[in-house]
Amino acid sequence: MKKILLSLGIVLSTLVVQAETIKADYKVEFGILGEIGIANAVLTKDENSYVIDVELKATGLAKTLSNGRTEHHISKGHIENGLMVSDLYQVIKSHGSQATNKVYKIDHINRTVTKKYQHWKDGKQDANDTTTLDFYAPDDLLTLYFNLNKKIGQRVEGKHYTFKAVGAEKQRGEAEIYIPKKSEYGEYKEMVGNNSNSWYAKAIIHQKIFSSDKGELMLRIGNDGITEKAVLKDLIFFGDIRAKRL
Repeated sequence: MKKILLSLGIVLSTLVVQAETIKADYKVEFGILGEIGIANAVLTKDENSYVIDVELKATGLAKTLSNGRTEHHISKGHIENGLMVSDLYQVIKSHGSQATNKVYKIDHINRTVTKKYQHWKDGKQDANDTTTLDFYAPDDLLTLYFNLNKKIGQRVEGKHYTFKAVGAEKQRGEAEIYIPKKSEYGEYKEMVGNNSNSWYAKAIIHQKIFSSDKGELMLRIGNDGITEKAVLKDLIFFGDIRAKRL
């Protein structure tokens, strides 16, 4: 169940792609368990700054088995050349008697990223560390996906794109996006459905929760920039997890 909830966090943190102002709700399902989580995403943006706020909650059996796991992802930053540029990325997680708080601060002038990590158990803090990451990126995981429409404007078929994103240090900060060829559309239609007003993409995720050396998050994205459906494939022992916009 821990692996399922980790996967749930991965899916929901990459669901919503760039739009001017948005509120979106998603339901996540897994096999015979049915619904295992929900997510609420809000983007607030003006000409100079933005805030992205995504909340995730386990539901049903997953809530019971995960001790009420919740996640809260927040990105704050400024607008530069039409793109959102992250200044701060925060991830808050809790389950049972444990809670973690990670805050990334991005220094664009010196091209450095500092990470503060805090952990509590049974109401007592047992970790409070600050480190400097070994890479710099103007995006965090949320802004990267919100910026995809502009970062991959041409969407060349069969091409892999590699970006850097704060919050992805387990994969050395690298986030891979693949645009499928038309000959591959059959699999995408089967997995995430078909809509003439949408386009397909795949995020490559390097985590030990997958039965291969990498996982594949298949996305169907509306022309308005909002992900309509996503499927996380190849999870060890569990198969696929599906997320759909309500």
